[in-house]
Amino acid sequence: MYSTDKSDLLKTLCSIHAPSGNEDNMHFYLMQYITAHSSTWKTIPTIFSGEGFQNSIILIFGNPRTAVYAHIDNIGFTVRYGNQLVKVGGPKTEDGYILTGKDSQGDIECTLRKSEDGELTYEFHREIERGTDLSFKHNWREDEETVQCCYMDNRLGVWSALQLCETLTNGAIVFSCWEEHGGGSVAYLAKFLWKNYAIKKALISDITWATEGVHLGKGVVISMRDSGIPRQQFVREIIELAKESTVPFQLEVESAGGSDGTELQKQPYPIDWCFIGAAEENVHSPDEKVNKKDIEGMVELYSYLLAKL
Repeated sequence: MYSTDKSDLLKTLCSIHAPSGNEDNMHFYLMQYITAHSSTWKTIPTIFSGEGFQNSIILIFGNPRTAVYAHIDNIGFTVRYGNQLVKVGGPKTEDGYILTGKDSQGDIECTLRKSEDGELTYEFHREIERGTDLSFKHNWREDEETVQCCYMDNRLGVWSALQLCETLTNGAIVFSCWEEHGGGSVAYLAKFLWKNYAIKKALISDITWATEGVHLGKGVVISMRDSGIPRQQFVREIIELAKESTVPFQLEVESAGGSDGTELQKQPYPIDWCFIGAAEENVHSPDEKVNKKDIEGMVELYSYLLAKL
């Protein structure tokens, strides 16, 4: 269940600076968390990280048949020349957003400026070193029904995967990188899992959009397609299992957007995949909002599916 201590973990995850390509902080935090807590989990996993895995992490529990992918990076900005900014991934850009980061001269808290022609710059009391990456300032808000902050996408997917670790008997948990800016890690992670464990089923623990057909508080979202189209036989299997579970869920059909599943489908292995996650409002902004019922449902459905697939 989503309790105070669980909320504190999600709050911490949302505060970690880890734009695509600079996931060091999230990798370090996750390794510390796994080391500190894995002895209390139902099954102690085998951990693969470090050389050959870059900042990604794979946890193997028992005899895995299905892998859960959760990307650990976030959108953001990179300092170009002078006070120019370029986007990392697809962040929402509104004049006045507060951005944070750090260069060799110290901590940074600057203001995003967007001109009428769309040029992105920052306002700060000094020039920030080129190549410095910046993230939205952390601003956690929580009420009885919702949680709101930057980077629910995909810290909530990571959080959900960590909850699964507590009771998982057989399965693989994969913390991937670069998803927000085109991917790149899933190829070698999928290859590793295929060659070493013959894993041919994958669930994508990520966050999707609230739309005219998908609403907060109406259940976890099972995506039938986005820019990628997973094999529908597998998706139908997931839907039937979701019905058996009695966990509330919604079906999503979109023409755009993507995830680790989109990259997984491009690999030369017969791996079925399905995106399953909570819906959020204010996508890719400092104000991403998710309903707590959907958070609980996400963990419940994943636990049920991993026991059945």
